[in-house]
Amino acid sequence: MGEVSREELPLPSLFERGRKIHQIATESGCDPDAVRKGCEVLEKCEDMVGKLGLFSSNETKDDISTANLKYILVPYFLGELIEKIAQDDRLQILKASQAKLKEFISFCEIMELVPEEELEAVAQAKPTAFADQRARKIARFKRQRAAESKLQEIKERKERRGRSTRAAAPSAPVEAGEEDVLDDDGEEEREAWLTTISLAVCKALDLLEMLKKEEDMLSAVKERQLKGGEEEFSEVVLDERSKKAESWHRDAAIRAQYTKPAQPITCATFAQDVLEGRAKVSQAHEHKHQPMIFGPASLVGGGLTSERERMAAQVFQPMHRLPTMSIEEAGLKEMEMMNKWQERNVKLMEEANSAWYKDNRKLGTSENDDEDDDDDAVQKARAFDDWKDDNPRGAGNKKLTPCG
Repeated sequence: MGEVSREELPLPSLFERGRKIHQIATESGCDPDAVRKGCEVLEKCEDMVGKLGLFSSNETKDDISTANLKYILVPYFLGELIEKIAQDDRLQILKASQAKLKEFISFCEIMELVPEEELEAVAQAKPTAFADQRARKIARFKRQRAAESKLQEIKERKERRGRSTRAAAPSAPVEAGEEDVLDDDGEEEREAWLTTISLAVCKALDLLEMLKKEEDMLSAVKERQLKGGEEEFSEVVLDERSKKAESWHRDAAIRAQYTKPAQPITCATFAQDVLEGRAKVSQAHEHKHQPMIFGPASLVGGGLTSERERMAAQVFQPMHRLPTMSIEEAGLKEMEMMNKWQERNVKLMEEANSAWYKDNRKLGTSENDDEDDDDDAVQKARAFDDWKDDNPRGAGNKKLTPCG
């Protein structure tokens, strides 16, 4: 079988391939073709990370899952590999490498992964004193050594655990604390990636300072060469201006990945398929989920052509009702119901505040008051008639008459 193309590789495989090329180029060096291939792999990986929307500027390092932490290192790997590209125009390589490293440090700053003293040094516009620079480099070197020691300790701990696991018998009973091994592995993996990112931040800051000095030296040499002739000066100035414009557009494209992210994938099932390599990012996807059919894998995987195969595939059916819609469809339907309810409430409020409704309410109130007054008058008249029946005219004056 031939080698799988980069377009068909899932994101974890792309990252692992780019990481290995970066490790070989950093430790022992490799040929220019391998470096360019590594840059292409990491650029594809960076593009997939942006399309999948794995990171957000509203998140911190605690909100990112352990499986996605490693993808923060993609711009750092790419910046170091770009710096190793062999090209005649060294200035362009330096600027592209610095752009990627600055992108990595900026994102780590958003994720709260850069120390405070480094942020204060970056925020200062004027160059600091040599004593402050020396103290900052010493502190950075100590952090780098501590991170390397911690990574070595985690590696040795994993190796010891692996040896003890292999030495244990397969049929040995499970002891009372071995259920927590998986949780410990997850915490250990997260600690390892966070330590690797901290180490990469230290190396990126050192590399940025070195590349900046090299760029200043090359720019000074180039300016000195330009003073030799007027014709050569004008031609080189035009080239420099075109390169600055290209660099500006390239940096704007890099910033656009965070300021205006790509169209996100809203279907969790499709995003999981992309991560595991079963689908491509470029594929169009609609939220259509077919009901699950349980049964033998040979029948479920293929097309059900006959009634016998359909009945065989439906032998093992679940005892509960299967969902009729996906989570995304249910959310859209609930959003539609909420919008209709809000529109109805707005319409009722407008009717309640209208003059016609208030006038009708006033008229209804006056008519009710008149009816209440009429009822009170009738009751009062009936009570007076009853009193007159019980007390006839002159009934209370019998004892006062002289002939009585």
